[in-house]
Amino acid sequence: MSAAVPPGWPAADDEPYRGPPPTGPYGAPPYVPGALYGVQAPPPTGVGAGPVPWPLGPVPLQPGPHTAPPWGPPPGMQWQPAPGTPPHDTPVEFLQAMRSRSWRWWRPLLGLLLFTAVYLVAAVVVIVAGFAVGAFPDPTAIDPTDLTDPTLLLLTNLSLIVAIPCVWLAWVAAHGMRPGWSSSVLARLRWRLLLPSTLLSLPTLGLGLLLSVLLGFVAGDWEATGPVAGFGWLLLVVLLTTPLQSAAEEYVFRGYLSQAIAGWVGRPQAGAVVAGVLTAALFSAAHLPPDVWTFLDRFAFGLAASAVVWLTGGLEAAIVLHAANNVVVFLLAGSLGEGVATESVADGTGVLVVLVDLLALAAYVALVARSRRRLRPEVRSAAFDLRPPSPRGVPWPSPVIGYGVVQRREVQYHPWGMG
Repeated sequence: MSAAVPPGWPAADDEPYRGPPPTGPYGAPPYVPGALYGVQAPPPTGVGAGPVPWPLGPVPLQPGPHTAPPWGPPPGMQWQPAPGTPPHDTPVEFLQAMRSRSWRWWRPLLGLLLFTAVYLVAAVVVIVAGFAVGAFPDPTAIDPTDLTDPTLLLLTNLSLIVAIPCVWLAWVAAHGMRPGWSSSVLARLRWRLLLPSTLLSLPTLGLGLLLSVLLGFVAGDWEATGPVAGFGWLLLVVLLTTPLQSAAEEYVFRGYLSQAIAGWVGRPQAGAVVAGVLTAALFSAAHLPPDVWTFLDRFAFGLAASAVVWLTGGLEAAIVLHAANNVVVFLLAGSLGEGVATESVADGTGVLVVLVDLLALAAYVALVARSRRRLRPEVRSAAFDLRPPSPRGVPWPSPVIGYGVVQRREVQYHPWGMG
């Protein structure tokens, strides 16, 4: 006698099912008509005439291979991480940020070519616009080395500032990553680190620059002639645009070029050393040093900037170092007059000036390293492990935190690592 069917439920089967035993994928129980509602079909009358009602009996394993499906999406489909998923499977340092899941050796090269082309166009547009608005009534009288001219300094700074969006464009177009990865391991600029870094630069870099200028007067051939013409405008231009100009140079040399070189090297420690040395040399050469001492002075500056980037996991401390140096240099040059050539080392003081600058830069790097315990800057990126499980059953590296099962596999989540 069949069990009663609750009101509104489908009626029991009138005829028994006499076909082959139905099967489900990978051992799923077969569907038996009426079994899900507590109604059983009449018993079979012959061998193979009907299935064993489930769940009242065992389900025989069907013949054929029984293996798990290969890892990956169904044919014709592609799995995509959810929006906001970190682009790295394991936490990485800032200089390895380019080595995401979509890393290819040619991506940094494509980014450098794209940056160069776009930046040259943008810089030319800025310069042409400056001449078009009449910034220089007599272009033949321009001295490109006289950066105490407020108009020339403004145009120079603007032509460098446009490099920042060009770097961001390279990150988005060539790497498919957020432009914030050019700033820090948090994929954004950490504003909280700017003020503490500024306070660390005043007793170190500021004092070193003052001693270097004093050596130029005492042991060199510098002469103080008083403030330059238009010093008030120069002060305004320096304070408003020089920090952005300094940040632009850091985004180019430490925010993209260093990461490209370190990404090609691959190993974090070796990549940091190679990137630091090469970018310091390129940084110094880009400033067209007139002598070897000036080249070494700029080279040491580039090494110090790379050191604090590695220590803090971002550009903030390097931007502050660069901005403090340039602001003090331009203000000293404008206030002391044309007799102070701050773009080069004073004659006869090369060794002393380089030594003083090395001590000042080393002191700043040491203070930044010491402040890490108090400021706790993030030095590794967030990560979400989307790699397939090992086919040989090899265990994955232990995550900081691991939880969840998605699509029959563990998902490992790595929060920000601390130095």
